[in-house]
Amino acid sequence: MTDQSPVPTDKGKTEFSLLQLLPNMLTIAAICAGISAIRFAAEGKFSLAVMLITVAAILDGMDGRTARYLGSDSKIGAELDSLADFVNFGVAPPLVVYFWGLQDFYRAGWLSVLVFAICCVMRLARFNVDSRTKDPLDDGGYFTGVPSPAGAMLVMLPIYLPYAFGPGAAMPDALTALYIVLVGWVMVSRIPTWSFKSVSFSRANVTYFLIFFTGFIASLVSFPWATLVICCFAYAGSVIWAVIEQKMIKRRT
Repeated sequence: MTDQSPVPTDKGKTEFSLLQLLPNMLTIAAICAGISAIRFAAEGKFSLAVMLITVAAILDGMDGRTARYLGSDSKIGAELDSLADFVNFGVAPPLVVYFWGLQDFYRAGWLSVLVFAICCVMRLARFNVDSRTKDPLDDGGYFTGVPSPAGAMLVMLPIYLPYAFGPGAAMPDALTALYIVLVGWVMVSRIPTWSFKSVSFSRANVTYFLIFFTGFIASLVSFPWATLVICCFAYAGSVIWAVIEQKMIKRRT
C-alpha cells in the first residue's frame, strides 16, 4: 500500500527563500566578525579587531530592520540577535582592550572585563523584558542606559587614543580598568540616552545630511582613529545633554 500522507501545499510554512534568511545570515556574519575580533586581538592585530567589531555593529543595525522590511522577523531571529549582541558587544570589545593593554594589570584588568560583560548581559536582558511590556526602553526618543553597540564602541576608546595621537595619549592601566567599569555602569544605569531611531529630517535638509554623511565616511576612511575618538566624545556629549534636557523637562512639569 502506498503512502497517502498529505503533501503540504503552503510552501511558506515549510520552505524559506534565501531572501527571507538574509536577516539571520547577517546576524551570523556579525557573530563571526565578533569572534574573529577576539582571535586577531590575541594575535596582536588590534586595528583589524576594532574594524571587525565596527562591522559587527553595522550588521547589528541592519539585521533587525531587514527582517522587519522583508516581513521575516521571528522569535528565533530575535533570540539569535540578542545572543549575537552579547558576544559582539559584551565579550569581544573588553577582551580586545584586555589583550591590548591590560595583561600586565591582569587581576584588576580581568575583573573590569567581567564587570563589563555582566553589565552588558544585564542590559540586554532588561531590554528584552521591557520590549515585551507596555513600558519599552525606547520612550520619547530616548533609550534608558547606553545601548550595547554604543557601549562597545565607547569601551575601546583607550585603543583609539594612542593610535590617533601617539603613545603619549595612552591611558594608564588603572584608569583603563576604571573606564571599562564606568562604561559598563552607564549601560545598566537609568540615564537617558539619545535614540537615533527617532531622528527625522525635513525634505529641505536631506541634502545637507547626505553631504555630512559623505564627509563622515571620508573622515572614517582617511583618519579612522581620530574620527572614532571624536565620535566617542560626541556621543558622551549627547548623553550629558540628554540628562540635562530630561531634568529641565521634569522641572517644567
